[in-house]
Amino acid sequence: MSAAGYRRRFDFALKMCIIIVAVKALYSSPALSSIFAYEGYMVFSSILFLFQFLPAALILYYLSPKRLKNFTLMLVSLVFYSWGEVRYFPIMIALVLVNYICALFIGVLKDKPGGKKFFLIISIIVSIGMLFVFKYYDFFIGSLNYLLAINIRPLNLTLPLGISFYTFQTLSYTIDVYRGKTEIQKNIINLAAFVVMFPQLIAGPIVRYTEINKELKKRAITAEKLEEGMEDFIIGLGRKVLIANNVGMLWSEVEKIGFGAISTGLSWIAILAFGLQIYFDFSGYSQMAVGMGKMLGFNFPENFDNPYISRSVTEFWRRWHMTLGTWFREYLYFPLGGSRRGNKRTILNIFIVWALTGLWHGASWNFLLWGMYFFILLVIEKSGYIRFLNKYKLLSHVYLIIAVLLGWALFAITDLSSLLEFIKRMFIPTLSFPGSYTVGAQYYLRNYAVILGTGVFFSTSAPKKIYEKARKNKLIKIVLLVTVMVVSVAYLVDSTFNPFLYFRF
Repeated sequence: MSAAGYRRRFDFALKMCIIIVAVKALYSSPALSSIFAYEGYMVFSSILFLFQFLPAALILYYLSPKRLKNFTLMLVSLVFYSWGEVRYFPIMIALVLVNYICALFIGVLKDKPGGKKFFLIISIIVSIGMLFVFKYYDFFIGSLNYLLAINIRPLNLTLPLGISFYTFQTLSYTIDVYRGKTEIQKNIINLAAFVVMFPQLIAGPIVRYTEINKELKKRAITAEKLEEGMEDFIIGLGRKVLIANNVGMLWSEVEKIGFGAISTGLSWIAILAFGLQIYFDFSGYSQMAVGMGKMLGFNFPENFDNPYISRSVTEFWRRWHMTLGTWFREYLYFPLGGSRRGNKRTILNIFIVWALTGLWHGASWNFLLWGMYFFILLVIEKSGYIRFLNKYKLLSHVYLIIAVLLGWALFAITDLSSLLEFIKRMFIPTLSFPGSYTVGAQYYLRNYAVILGTGVFFSTSAPKKIYEKARKNKLIKIVLLVTVMVVSVAYLVDSTFNPFLYFRF
């Protein structure tokens, strides 16, 4: 492409910036903002999304001519995002523009390594800088105030919806352009459609540009893909609504009781409930996203692969939130040298990756502790313990479940004093707290035994094998899917408990 062509693209991007400022001003007016006056955010597992937004978005998308499909997808995705986060959608658009412009300059300067690196650094600084300001600034200032006994005022900004996800996705594009792994996306609408695509915008899976760049240009929407997508979506909805929501109520009840008033047995049952809730919550949401991707003609990467059947922490993290692990491996661990520079450097690289993995999940000390906890376990396994685990199947699985459940305690409880109290309850028998009133496990076992057992069973590989055999009969498959859909909708109509744990990451 000629310099004049790139200049035209740059001028177009500049005009987009002006439009964003104008749109932001309009959204600030009471008249227009009232259009989006809806309490809460539009989650996939809601009646609003299932019966209003998704059908309307798909109809508009399918009716659009091929050359306008990405534009339509971008628009409906911006509506989806703006429904609950209208004031922050310019942040996301600004990231698209910055990375689009930087990639253009990287292309122009492809024979000048210094120039290329300069614009890559600009892209990284702006992208990570925005993430830092909104997500980590107050945490950093709060820690600094505590350590130095000073009083710097925090910003108290609301965390933009899905910023951790779309920041990583946008950076994957610019970094891969710099590496020469993909061509420059000259059409800003196509790039924006990739970043803001509503199925994976707020909670992943983290889709790298190279994984769908060809589909952004040309994709086929077939009846078979549509059927597969609907199937994935319904199964994911069932996992989220019927298992995660129900088992999650146990953890919520224990939180209300207070960790200082629960027995040892109840503490383990409660953290098991949280472990099942976060798994079916996030994996269900990811499966719905993959299903909607297929309905739109895209093939998103899978995000989970039965992680609870693992026999080591190393294996667990190859199966849990796989797209996040892939991102850190491709764009941080390998560039740092991976395991190619000796044992000490490998340990340092793992430390950096897991410190940042912990902080990626949240700006709080408990998330940093969570990352360091798994860093230690991974280093221990890497030092030779993994061979022992591979030798003893049952023992290794018991070790993995206990290790992961303890990790979920670090993840779930942000207040460090409450976290310490909960861990004490897990490992010190209740009899060691004389005179204190404790709530036992019997009542909760009676009320939640069925859903806990269901969650444990569906976290194994057995249900998938059974379903794969059953779905070969089309009638059985349709009956199963209709049943899951109807029961899930009935639950959503009747229940007010419908959280999504990864919503604000």
